[in-house]
Amino acid sequence: MQRSAVVVVADKTSLKRPFIFANAVHMALCFFMLTMTVAWHRDLIQTGKLVSSVSVVIMYVVEIGCLLLSVLGVVGACTGKRWCLILYATGMAAASQTIIVRTALSYQDVYEKRVLREESKLLSMMPLTGTSKANRTLLYSIQKEFECCGLIEGYKDWGSSIPASCNCHYPGKCIRLRGSATLGAPKNQYVYQEPCLPVYVSELKLAFSLAMAVQFGSGVFWVVLLVMSIKLMGQIKRKQEFIALLQSNRYIPGAF
Repeated sequence: MQRSAVVVVADKTSLKRPFIFANAVHMALCFFMLTMTVAWHRDLIQTGKLVSSVSVVIMYVVEIGCLLLSVLGVVGACTGKRWCLILYATGMAAASQTIIVRTALSYQDVYEKRVLREESKLLSMMPLTGTSKANRTLLYSIQKEFECCGLIEGYKDWGSSIPASCNCHYPGKCIRLRGSATLGAPKNQYVYQEPCLPVYVSELKLAFSLAMAVQFGSGVFWVVLLVMSIKLMGQIKRKQEFIALLQSNRYIPGAF
């Protein structure tokens, strides 16, 4: 009776349940990321947009690998098989180290290159009065989404052909065109006052910073799971040794 009580106490103080819960959360996040990647990839194929196949493959490998690692960890925790947890810990160590180091070392370089590339892409569309139809479509969507008009000088960049996506309906963001402010433009028309380039670049920087923060946070979360798996392996080993000692009738009180 006394031996059974001791074993129950050992089970209640283990990391088994917290570890399984943490991995369940991890699996849910990985599955969500995988579904988003599949949807994004399908959209790219349907719209005919070109994207590096290497980048897509890496995303699939990372997300599917995360799912498989979590499944392996849960199996190891439920069955008490230490080899499962050893493989799990090895994978988590490699993944967390890679993503943390990569994010820390490449942040500034990738950040500046991507922002400058997008900024140069928009500036190459100037003057807007002579830009291509594809560029116009892109700019219309940017103006509608970010509630801005033009790129550098606001509505003036469009000359007399101010598109409907510049029309403003929100007080405080509008400017009223009066008289000959823009030759050929409708009189008393309300358009967005702020140009799109600074707004778009600012939003791009924010989105990129959030993406880097998510990557770094994922690495830290993987380190936490790694530490939990190592501690759980130790607890499983001590429990197995304790049960073996009980069964051998050589148990000495206070030894564990």
